[in-house]
Order: sequence, then C-alpha cells, then structure tokens
Amino acid sequence: MNLNQVAVQLYTLRDFLKTPSNIAESLKKVSEIGYKAVQLSGMGPIAEEELNEILEQTGLVCCATHEPGDLILNNPQAVVERLQKLRCKYTAYPFPRDVSLETAQEVANFAEALSRAGHILAEAGQVLTYHNHQLEFRRFGDKTVLELIFEKSDPRYLQAEIDTYWVQYGGGDPVAWCQRLQNRLPLLHMKDYVITSEYKPAFTEIGAGNLDFKRIVRAAEQAGCEWFIVEQDTCPGDPFDSLAKSLDYIKANLLNR
Repeated sequence: MNLNQVAVQLYTLRDFLKTPSNIAESLKKVSEIGYKAVQLSGMGPIAEEELNEILEQTGLVCCATHEPGDLILNNPQAVVERLQKLRCKYTAYPFPRDVSLETAQEVANFAEALSRAGHILAEAGQVLTYHNHQLEFRRFGDKTVLELIFEKSDPRYLQAEIDTYWVQYGGGDPVAWCQRLQNRLPLLHMKDYVITSEYKPAFTEIGAGNLDFKRIVRAAEQAGCEWFIVEQDTCPGDPFDSLAKSLDYIKANLLNR
C-alpha cells in the first residue's frame, strides 16, 4: 500500500457535507490532512460537474462511490452514467435495506440480482462491489449470508468492499476474508474496532483499536486491493482530527517502504 492508494470514506464527514460550500471546505481539509482520494457517500445534493471542479481544485481523486441500493438493482444504467460523469470506476452496494434475506434462497436471488446489475456496469468498464455489515454473518447451515452472496454471484460482475469493523463485529476474521477474496477485492474499508470502558464495541482511529492492520493490509494487497479507504462511523470529537490520527498511523506503520 502506498499513500496514493489511501482514501477517505466521506460518510465519516457527513455532518460537514450538507451544501456545495460545505463540501468544498471539507474536501480542502481532507487534502490538507494528506489524503489523496475520497469515496463519495453521505453528501448533500451537488452536481457532478461542480463536484469534479472541487476535486480538481483540491487535488483529490474520486476512487469510488456508494449509490442507493434500489438504484443499483433497478436502474443500473443511471449508476453507469453517474460514474462516467465522475470519471470513477468503482461503486458499492451499501446495505440491503429493502431486501429480504430470511432464507438461503432469498440470499441467492439477491446475489443473482447483484450480478445482473454488475453486468451492466461491467459493460461500461465499471465495477460493482458489495459492502458488508454484521448482518451478513447470520448463518444458514454451514454458510454465512456473506459467503452465499459471493458464492452465488458471478465474480465477473460482483466484487467486494470488505469492511473490517463489521467483519469483526459479526464474528468473522478480516484477514481470512481478504484471503478468501483473491482477485475480487478492489476496495477495503479500513475501520478499527475497540471495546469501551462500558464493555461495548465502538469505532476508533486506525491503530487505536484491536485489529491487526499490518496483517489485514498485507492480505488485502495479496488479494489485489487497489484502494484502502479509511472510515470511522462515529468519532469522539472532530472527525477531521480522527482522520488525521488514522493517517498518521498509516504513514508510520502501514505504507510500503
């Protein structure tokens, strides 16, 4: 992993992205902290053309997006057109909000629907990925939902955006999941996991929690990961400070020398 592969998932800054002027100010701060790329999510309305101008002015790259799940499944061509405007290759299905996954067959049907949508993106030179939470670690017999999603989908049309925190929260192994998804893991959500003084799991800055990111990053690199995306769903204070702390740790401990 090198610094040019490290991005910010903008959901971390969602409270600072309500208007175009907010977005411009926040992306300037992200660039000044030292990040080189962003993943678009949690933003207020802004035209793609204006967003491109802000990205160019701040020297940032749009490495990926999150798009609404129903849009991906029901109108993938609209996703294609948005990604083209943003000059972006990758997007992720963010969360199965309105999808029933109560049986293994429903999971298989969902995986097939993702493949159909991903086929449309692939024809345009784009890549659909799947972003996990903890719910995909429910089991049907000897398989988790996440295992079934990737087994029942076409690897040509659905790849992965593994979220390290949610894998850990669900009882999985982030390293093993990176290893499992060889040549199918272009995006990694780097999100650390800690237990609080109230004995509850919580989000924290990279390097301040319990996850072994040296092993995780090594496994992701071996799987062919292209973008390492820092995200912190909640922060103890200013999220810009948390992003800076995460990047400081990454620079000191995780970059290729």
